[in-house]
Amino acid sequence: MNGRELLIGVTGGIAAYKTAALVSRLVQSGAGVSVIMTEAATQLVGPKTFEALTGRPVRTDVFGPGPHPHIELARAAELICIAPATADFLAKAALGLGDDLLSTTLLSFDGPVILAPAMNCEMWRKPAVQRNAAQLRADGYQIVDPEEGRLSCGDIGPGRMASPEKLFDVIAETLGEKRIRS
Repeated sequence: MNGRELLIGVTGGIAAYKTAALVSRLVQSGAGVSVIMTEAATQLVGPKTFEALTGRPVRTDVFGPGPHPHIELARAAELICIAPATADFLAKAALGLGDDLLSTTLLSFDGPVILAPAMNCEMWRKPAVQRNAAQLRADGYQIVDPEEGRLSCGDIGPGRMASPEKLFDVIAETLGEKRIRS
């Protein structure tokens, strides 16, 4: 992935800690990685974590710096991966809402988008969430379904964000890169 420019969106799910491992792996493979975090995500993993991993500032604010950060970020990236993608974010994306930096950047982006949902199994099974996921697939988004297992709430079922290794492989495949094992 040497020289590829990627944008990683982090939303407010506890699985955000796994995204740090994904970002680290992408950077180690030679990719340039920029990170956008929602306000809720910053309550779970500090932006400084991603800044240390990428060597770049983490973006959180739709109003700065620069006059059009969402457009600039969208134009600079070859691919966007949103991990974790919460039920709230899936709904916003399915409806085309843009009320924060991540959602407005997604609306400005015209390349491949990978979404990695993560939520409680009951939430994942809800008809509304499944409808939103189906709409996003129909709109051309690639969804890496959540895995089954023990969730942070103690429940067991589908809802765990796909592993950083799996997401790395999906990103590499989407970009036409050979799989890189470390």
